Amino acid sequence: MAEPLAARQAASRLIEEPASDLSGLIDVLANRVGSRAVYRLAPVASDVPERAVARIAALAEPVGAGWPDHWPRPSRLLPRAEPIETMALLPDHPPVWIAWRGIRRKVRRADGPERVFGEWWKRDAELVAVRDYFRVEDEAGERFWIFRAGDGENIETGSHRWFLHGVFG
Repeated sequence: MAEPLAARQAASRLIEEPASDLSGLIDVLANRVGSRAVYRLAPVASDVPERAVARIAALAEPVGAGWPDHWPRPSRLLPRAEPIETMALLPDHPPVWIAWRGIRRKVRRADGPERVFGEWWKRDAELVAVRDYFRVEDEAGERFWIFRAGDGENIETGSHRWFLHGVFG
């Protein structure tokens, strides 16, 4: 049996890119690992690194805001900044070495400081809070994002303890 076949224009990638539908994949992943484990990250307007990103649903509409690109940020931000031991020569100088998770690493290269102030409009405790961030590279080529809580001179600005906050990929 033969029936007439009406002519129809097929989609062409030369003319327009077909929209990809990820909803089926998202459903499969959510069923396997749980819906809370499938998400996207969206930028939030904040200078404080741990507040500059938010989790949104995997299929949520775009938020419209772009990621800031004025300072390099690590590809992996730790859930909480981890304390490290270090030695720095002067308040504005990067450390000579860091010790993180029991491993002492000699700093080969460093860049900074990038000063980040607290969000004083959210909490009074952040009125004078300061962090000085440094990007450091050890002898093995691993790169870390570390900061000193405080400005290195006035105790009111922070504890002057050092923390590791992220790892560059």
